[in-house]
Amino acid sequence: MKNYDVKEKLLQIMTEDEVKIDEPLSQYTYTKIGGNADYLLFPTTFEQLQQAYKIALLAEIPITILGNGSNVLIKDGGIRGAVFNLTKLADIRLEGDKVFAQSGAALIDTSRFALEQSLTGLEFACGIPGSIGGALYMNAGAYGGEIADVLESATVLTADGEIISVQKEDLELGYRTSNIAKNNYVVIEAVFQLQAGSYDVIKAKMDELTYLRESKQPLEYPSCGSVFKRPPGYFAGKLIQDSNLQGTKIGGAQVSTKHAGFIVNVDNATADDYISLIKHVQKTVKENYNVNLETEVRIIGEDK
Repeated sequence: MKNYDVKEKLLQIMTEDEVKIDEPLSQYTYTKIGGNADYLLFPTTFEQLQQAYKIALLAEIPITILGNGSNVLIKDGGIRGAVFNLTKLADIRLEGDKVFAQSGAALIDTSRFALEQSLTGLEFACGIPGSIGGALYMNAGAYGGEIADVLESATVLTADGEIISVQKEDLELGYRTSNIAKNNYVVIEAVFQLQAGSYDVIKAKMDELTYLRESKQPLEYPSCGSVFKRPPGYFAGKLIQDSNLQGTKIGGAQVSTKHAGFIVNVDNATADDYISLIKHVQKTVKENYNVNLETEVRIIGEDK
């Protein structure tokens, strides 16, 4: 839409701190990589999110949703249009045996909240560094559990800016997938149906899973988490390891020597470094085992 001052409209509903112009996204991702966003927005309420979303729709600019940046790789050219960072929508509350978590809440914090209420079901999530919104987007899981096991419903913003409630069954949750992207939904809150349990038993399980994560994953380096989905009948990390790719570097990106399923930023890597290394790993594994490795990490943005 011509003659539509996006910044002016946004500042009528948001503060200067909540509207950042030409902001480097590398400050907001776990990889410490990413070019600039035209507009980076930090809504603090559902209503503010909805209003800002409709401003972007009226301005006919692209819209991108960013959680806490844990399972995303943003290209070096950054992202055009409006990027919504939802980390300020982070409230978690209890109603009976149901946990309500806003989209920007950390999945780890949500699992700890459940522990404090002696509610079982979210133990598997105690080491997953994503946000609630991102967890629903990809049906996050670990150690035999996944979001689909405990999710009851979600509140979402639709493509035309309306807020609706959807049941778990309507989200088509599968292995690291959902229809959230296809429907252009923005998750703003999730409802988890949990069960009463023993605090000590729940804590013991979470301590065990935390130990496994810390002992096996390269947490000492910036990374985007597990890069590839598990191919049917195989483990991505094992295929990469057996292809002698551990330690392989392109630029500042390296296949982790601790866990082959991770690519870590060891020396000021660029997104191009990451993407080139991902393609090299995919090509090598395909040549060696005729297995296609599909990325689990979400790659977005423009080339520099």
